[in-house]
Parts: sequence; structure tokens; C-alpha cells
Amino acid sequence: MEIPLLVTLLLLGLGGGFLSGLLGLGGAIFMIPLLLYVPPLLGVGQFDMKQVAAISMVQVLSASLSGLIVHKKNKFVSRSILLYMGSANAVGNLVGSLLSKQTKSELLLSIFATLAVIAAAVMFVPKREQGQDIPPEDIVYNKALALMVSLVIGTFGGMVGAPGAFIYIPIMIYLLNIPTRIVIGSTLGIVFLGAIAGTIGKMTTGQIIWPAAIALVIGTVPGAQIGGAVSKKINTKYLRLAIAVIIAITGMRMWYQIITGH
Repeated sequence: MEIPLLVTLLLLGLGGGFLSGLLGLGGAIFMIPLLLYVPPLLGVGQFDMKQVAAISMVQVLSASLSGLIVHKKNKFVSRSILLYMGSANAVGNLVGSLLSKQTKSELLLSIFATLAVIAAAVMFVPKREQGQDIPPEDIVYNKALALMVSLVIGTFGGMVGAPGAFIYIPIMIYLLNIPTRIVIGSTLGIVFLGAIAGTIGKMTTGQIIWPAAIALVIGTVPGAQIGGAVSKKINTKYLRLAIAVIIAITGMRMWYQIITGH
């Protein structure tokens, strides 16, 4: 693999890791479009959707772990959420990643884009939360619903190489009524567990391009640490708005590609 491409991937990993730690999104929502469009735009290389899905799964694994460490230190991670939603996400991701070997790239892109548009629309709805300073272990939510939803999201996420943080966040905030800061921190834990299973699935089916994945990881780890530290200092209203805008732009760009082929 050429040096210019590896350097590009390292820098993309740094930026994607920062956004992951900042917003609690595992990174695939940024990394998938960046991997699809930036290398060919710079003339350093090109990946198809299946390759991108596999590479991004490894990047998400490192980004979510790195960001989780920071948010855990800041006491924004709920063990209960990790137990119920994280385990279901891991099972779904393993199943989805194994199924993805037999799925067309165009279908994977369509699923990803559709989920992104739905998630973005929901995030623009104003929301009054439980107490902002409530400890992570004192939050109340529907555990059965959380388990079921997480299994479904995990399966789709495993297929597209994205454990599903971009759809988890609006569901946890608006459907399960969990405070935004705890959602951001805990989602990284859910994503990490799902990414472990998803990466195993991609590995066993031989879909990962390891030099590209390693270059992304090298940039991702410090980026996520910085993003997690900055996240603590930003008002949750602005964090939700940033998440919504990023998801919406990504979804629209992918639908443009689906429709036009460019």
C-alpha cells in the first residue's frame, strides 16, 4: 500500500477519532463517507463499500475504546446500559457482519443512508431530559425495550460496518429518556462491545485490509482522547445539534451517491 494513502488514512483516523470522542459516535458515521470519498478525491487510492465497512469496523473498535476510557473517568458511563444494550449489540453485530459477506455493497449503502436520515431528523426535536447531574447508575429506563432495540440496531450495524451509535443516540435520548451526557459516554461502551463482535465477523470472512486499518487506528486513538476531554466542556444542546447536522449531511451525501452513482 502506497505511503500517501497510509498518511491520508492516519489523518482521517485522527479527525474521526476526535469526533467520536466528542460526540459519542463510534466513528463509522464519519469514517465511512471519508474513506469512500477522500482518497479518490486526493488521488491516493480508492475503496469500495465492502472494504470500507470492514476497515471502519476496526477503526470504530479503537475509537470507541479510547473515547470510553475518557468518559468513564468523567463518570458518564452506565454499567446497566452496557450490560443490556452492549451485549445485545454485540450479538447483533456478529450476526450482521457474517451476513454482510453475502450482501451487495449497494444494499449496505442504502441501509446506512436510510438510518442516518431517520436519526438526523429525530435529533432536531427539542428534548427535556432527566436531571442533568443524575449519576449514571440512578437513571431509569425500559430495559426490555432497550435490549430489543439494541439487537436490531446491532444486526444492521454489523452489516454496514457501523455498530450503530448514530441511531442509538436519538433512540436513547428520545425513546428511553436517558440524559445526553450519559448517552454519549455509554454509547461508546455499547459500540465497543459491538465492534469486538463485528471485527471478529469481518476477520473470519477475510474482509479487512490490515495496513489501511492499522493506519486509521494509529490516528484514531489520540484523536478520541482529545475529543472526549473536550466533550465534557460543551453544552449538551450543542452536542445534540452537532450530532444531528453531521448525521444529516452524511445521509444526504450517501443518498446522492445511491441515486446518481457518483
